[in-house]
Amino acid sequence: MSFAGLGRSVASMPTMSTTNAIQLRGVVKHYGDVVAVDGLDLDLPTGTCVGLLGPNGAGKSTTMKMLTAQALADEGTIEVLGHRLPEDSKPARALMGVTPQLDNLDVTLTVEQNLLVFSYLYRIPRAERKAAIERALEIATLTNRRTAKVDELSGGMRRRLLIARALIHRPQLVLLDEPTVGLDPQVRQELWALIDQLRSEGVSILMSTHYIEEAARLADTVVVMSQGKAVATGRPSELVTEHAGSEALEVYGPPTRLREVESDAVTRGWPTRRTGTSVTILRAEDLNGEAPEGERRPANLEDVFVLLTGEEVE
Repeated sequence: MSFAGLGRSVASMPTMSTTNAIQLRGVVKHYGDVVAVDGLDLDLPTGTCVGLLGPNGAGKSTTMKMLTAQALADEGTIEVLGHRLPEDSKPARALMGVTPQLDNLDVTLTVEQNLLVFSYLYRIPRAERKAAIERALEIATLTNRRTAKVDELSGGMRRRLLIARALIHRPQLVLLDEPTVGLDPQVRQELWALIDQLRSEGVSILMSTHYIEEAARLADTVVVMSQGKAVATGRPSELVTEHAGSEALEVYGPPTRLREVESDAVTRGWPTRRTGTSVTILRAEDLNGEAPEGERRPANLEDVFVLLTGEEVE
């Protein structure tokens, strides 16, 4: 995947009136009796990548929709690139690029035609459209597929096209809603490299994901969401140290053995999490030689995620 001409350099980006590309305060969103977002505070410092990490139903996609005014908050304030939403959503939207979770490419058009449509929507000057489309095709590594219909592309190609479409007007802010969902590891690595490059060039990025490795790899700051709330915010390494310690101990065995370990850990006040056929005891560095037999490993963001969002899928 090529990175030529991605985004803007930090020096060439317009000066922002705020240190945050995104700022949410006390945001609430209801869908009937369901509280999708519940008093959310969120900051995205300009030129950084913030990852919204949480299980399905945590409120990540609803937050993304409110940032593009596809959904309106019931309470709280939202500012994007210095614009208050929803009142100033149109100028804010013109300065951002959005990659939705669900593929919404026009399958009746070719790759190049999809990009052309968005060059008009983003009001790229006529004299610059051709260069903008060529740059987007290069970003997506689809130069040789420009005349192909979208339904002739693989899933990875379509996802790359979605991201390139969002970058065609050189946005200051990019929203990526589950950008690598359903992709194989090779394509996911390609897209990670693209996101990394954007961040290095000063583009502000908000990315929602439920892939722990993705959040740890890409985000400067991770916001762990559960039931519409931000339950923890910080750098990945800081969250691990704060909530899981430096070491974890994984104990394997039959269900009866695991129940015994869990019961003993609760009695001793040791934090644990169940992982399939094992029980993980967190903060293993504090067990003072009293730990059961098991395999020690460094604590990680997955430990934090499960600890804060729960072990059972609703």
